[in-house]
Amino acid sequence: MAAGKGTRMLELSADKPKHLIDVKDRPFLYYSLNNIKAAGFAEIILVVGHKKEKMAEFAQKYAGEFSLKLVDQFEKMGAEKYGTAMPIAAVEESIDGENFVVINGDDLYAVEDLTRMKELDDEFCYAGGMTTDDPSPYGLFKTDGNSFLERIVEKPKPDIDFDASRPRDYTVNIGMYKFTPEIFAAIKNIGLSPRGEYELTDAVSTLAKEKKVKTVPVTGKWKSFTNPDDVKRMEDFLQIMN
Repeated sequence: MAAGKGTRMLELSADKPKHLIDVKDRPFLYYSLNNIKAAGFAEIILVVGHKKEKMAEFAQKYAGEFSLKLVDQFEKMGAEKYGTAMPIAAVEESIDGENFVVINGDDLYAVEDLTRMKELDDEFCYAGGMTTDDPSPYGLFKTDGNSFLERIVEKPKPDIDFDASRPRDYTVNIGMYKFTPEIFAAIKNIGLSPRGEYELTDAVSTLAKEKKVKTVPVTGKWKSFTNPDDVKRMEDFLQIMN
């Protein structure tokens, strides 16, 4: 999912999508795609929108390394519909009834986690989760005590959604999913969220109520790429990983 503007990157994304901001000597998106390729994915769909011509230039430049299909979210869904569910809705025709893995275009996921997600069975949908002792900045997974997801609580509040006085390992959403085609019907049935967007987590929670979503733990080798300070953090992270 790489259609957004990335306004929190400030002037760094003034003339390009934030996914194309340079980290070391390449655009950030290169590292994400490299991990996807290393995990064994044969087909990669890049959902674009904001400054899509820059994404097309990127795809052409690296055509020898990545086989990319670009889908224009605004062309498929219209510019007036916004939110994390819209990139998924835009690829329904391209998916053609298959199961598929989804990741955020502005996060870097470990090869081993991408590989594991790819190899999960096709019976359920899956949501990747990372453990933390403070879930308040994330979406908190509420489960049935086993691996079935019940719902996702966005930006949970201490002492209301979780017990801040008893720190423990809470599992939070990192924006990595494996979906069955049922996700498309779920998206069509959600309404606008309180912030006026169509949220993917609302569609996931809808399927979770029907016992169709399981949570999967990830390694924790996950880094977001959201604001200018993340450029240096990502450079340091890549240095360690290499």
